[in-house]
Amino acid sequence: MVHDTHSKVIGYLLWIFGFTGSHRFYYGRPVTGTIWFLTLGLFGIGWLIDLFLIPSMDRAADRRYSPGRINYNLTWVLLTFLGVFGVHRMYMGKWLTGLLYLVTGGFFVIGVLYDFWTLNDQVSDKNRVFS
Repeated sequence: MVHDTHSKVIGYLLWIFGFTGSHRFYYGRPVTGTIWFLTLGLFGIGWLIDLFLIPSMDRAADRRYSPGRINYNLTWVLLTFLGVFGVHRMYMGKWLTGLLYLVTGGFFVIGVLYDFWTLNDQVSDKNRVFS
C-alpha cells in the first residue's frame, strides 16, 4: 500500500523556487537538486520540464519513504525556513543536534546542507523506529 508521505502542493510551491533545486531535494533527489542549484535549474530548461514531472516525483517519493508519526511536509518546511536554528531536528526528537545547530548556526551551515541531502531518509528511519 502506498501512503501519501509527500505533497504535490508543497512540491509545486517549492518548484516556484525550483531553479534552486528545492523541489528535487524535497522529493529525495539530492544529486539533481544540487545540479539544479548550481545551474539555476539547468539554465531554466530543467526547471520548466519539472512542472510536468512533479506528479511522478511525488508518486516515487510516496513509494520510497515510510509514513509515520513524523510529517515529511512539516519537517521540510522547518528545515527550509528554520534550518540554521535546528528546529527540524528538535521536531524529529534529535534534541542534542538540534541544540548544536541552534548555537552554531546550523553547525556552521554545513549541517543544514547535509540535512537537505538526507532529510527524507532521516524522517523515514525515525518513522520506522516509531512504528
